[in-house]
Amino acid sequence: MLVAMDGTVLLVAQPSLGRSLGADVAQVQWTSTGYLVAVASLLVVAGRLGDRCGHLRLLVVGVLGFGAASAGIALAPTVGWVVGMRVVQGGFGALLQPATLALLRLAYPADRLGTPIAVRTSAIAVAAGTGPVLGGLLLEHLGWRSVFWINAPIALLIAALALVARPPTPAAGPGPAAAPGRLDLPGAVLLAAAPAVLVHALAEVPARGWTAPRTLLELALAAALTALFARHERRTAQPIVPRAVAGSAPVVASMAILLVTGAGLNGALFTATFYLQDTLRLGPLACGLRMLPLTGAMILGAPVAALALRRYGPRRCATAGTLLVVLGIGGLARFDPGTGLPFIAATAVLLGAGFATVMVTATGSVAGETPPGYAGVVSGLKQTAMNLGPTLGIAVAAGAAGSSGPATTPTALALAAVTALALVPARLLPGPPAGSPLAVVGGRPARRPGRWSGS
Repeated sequence: MLVAMDGTVLLVAQPSLGRSLGADVAQVQWTSTGYLVAVASLLVVAGRLGDRCGHLRLLVVGVLGFGAASAGIALAPTVGWVVGMRVVQGGFGALLQPATLALLRLAYPADRLGTPIAVRTSAIAVAAGTGPVLGGLLLEHLGWRSVFWINAPIALLIAALALVARPPTPAAGPGPAAAPGRLDLPGAVLLAAAPAVLVHALAEVPARGWTAPRTLLELALAAALTALFARHERRTAQPIVPRAVAGSAPVVASMAILLVTGAGLNGALFTATFYLQDTLRLGPLACGLRMLPLTGAMILGAPVAALALRRYGPRRCATAGTLLVVLGIGGLARFDPGTGLPFIAATAVLLGAGFATVMVTATGSVAGETPPGYAGVVSGLKQTAMNLGPTLGIAVAAGAAGSSGPATTPTALALAAVTALALVPARLLPGPPAGSPLAVVGGRPARRPGRWSGS
């Protein structure tokens, strides 16, 4: 909740921050880009450190550093200071995010993860939905620095709760155990560099375009670094991403689903925000209120998705959630100056319900298929997908908009096409659980993929 609210509040505060510090648009944009580059580059490495050093310890360090960096931003005299502290904040955010999901995996057996993951998804939805409203109120009465001050006491409270919590003891489970070993520094450097370059390239697409020489160069560099990392991982004795993780079809499929549906959702929100503000001339607070149906659908949809997951299995739930997101994005193609608020609300509900279903399903598949010894690195991979998705979605939306503005049919069609790609990896997820009537096909129980077979 802390991280999700921080990101959405910042979007509302950026114009005021820029005016206060005399910063131009490019400098203000780096308050987001710097954070994204730092967090995306360190998430998997941080998860691996958590597997080695303890997730609760990294959670405390991460949340205290996150709060301290936020206070540092509130005291910033220049925009350069803000950008630098946002990079530091992204580094600490990378420490705390994988730890949260890893601790859930240690605290609950795989067959009981549905409810805590649904609560986690609903909590994130509450934070993301109330962020613009809270940000608008704070900006109106206390100024932009207040939106960063509020993180400090919340971070202290979380750290205090974590310090008195009883750390879960990893339980023995199927699959190989994680070998402590040494941290592979060359692999860590390559793994940090590849997503950092990719995020920077995608974040600059709205300003430079997809075909700009620098964009193409950075995308090629990211691909080359990824290839070098994959080659290094195959040859090293102790890879950063264990072979059991890299070879797990449910985990890899879940990452892909989160990446493309996250891109579709955030690209749609980017498009809808421009429509509400530029076409309907609504302010940031009014715009945030118009999108509250999306938040409500996520809050209510997460527990429903957890129940459906137990009955229908990950494959059907991921497919249904993806189709709902595609339908919601398709609603953007109907947006015009005469579009009424009920239609906008219905579009938001489809997006929220669909993404909540995808989040619960994919997160449950990742966590449930992960042996406790690998919980951190898999959580880091999951969070990396969640951070790359929004950047990709905004890049697609900005690149497809052209000169006619973001709220256009071509933009919606491009985002819907990207999101529909999730239907392919959804086929790799397990079918209905054993014992369900839906698991019987042709008089025989449907085969459920083995766990951590390495294939």
